[in-house]
Amino acid sequence: MRILLTNDDGIHAPGLAVLEALARQLSDDVWVCAPTEEQSGAGHSLTLHQPVRLREHGDKRFSVTGTPTDSVNLALRKLFADRKPDLVLSGVNAGENLGDDITYSGTASAAMEASLAGIPAIALSQAFRDNGASFSATEEWGLRVLRPLANMTMAKRTLVNVNFPSLPADKVRGIRVVRQGFHDYSRGSLVEATDPRGRPYYWFGLQDAEHTLDHGTDLEAVEDGYIAVTPLQLDLTHHAAIGALAERFAD
Repeated sequence: MRILLTNDDGIHAPGLAVLEALARQLSDDVWVCAPTEEQSGAGHSLTLHQPVRLREHGDKRFSVTGTPTDSVNLALRKLFADRKPDLVLSGVNAGENLGDDITYSGTASAAMEASLAGIPAIALSQAFRDNGASFSATEEWGLRVLRPLANMTMAKRTLVNVNFPSLPADKVRGIRVVRQGFHDYSRGSLVEATDPRGRPYYWFGLQDAEHTLDHGTDLEAVEDGYIAVTPLQLDLTHHAAIGALAERFAD
């Protein structure tokens, strides 16, 4: 199995090292192509108005001066002329990607880019709280999550989003397959301050965002101490609304 690793925290991120250690227990053909610098919150953005550079950091190890989407796109076009990867793993993100976070997430978006290219993809994130859990849950449970998924035939334009709870490995309660939850971002914070030249600036934050722990969601699972495994699809069509909209345009 040929595996491509990427992330949105950058080529030198600790979570990428964790993911590489896991991947090497699945395959001896592991490649890395990740952003040169942190790109958290980049979403599914593609760099179009400036060039990106591919830098080599050793055997099968590269960085890209762009977004997570750029990294996957460039890797597939430039590094794998002979044979595409069989699997793309994105992460392990330092912080959860739950609910609507997925739409902002560079981690999830890198997996989306692989899925668009017809390659099975899994995004992995580690929740953090002030309890010193670090990546221990991912390190201990990662293979138990990845092995059943690695050889699974995924439907076209789908991916799997995995979130590990902020707990020591021995406190994790198990694995749940759940749906995506939802946040209330209307309460997200906005910090306003002044720079040394007296000009105002703004800093977006999500500290005050609320979420509803609906039953069967990724938010609930991680809150309850479980690893959340969520299948996602790239078809954003609201199929139930097609008929009602079509009636509005009927002759």
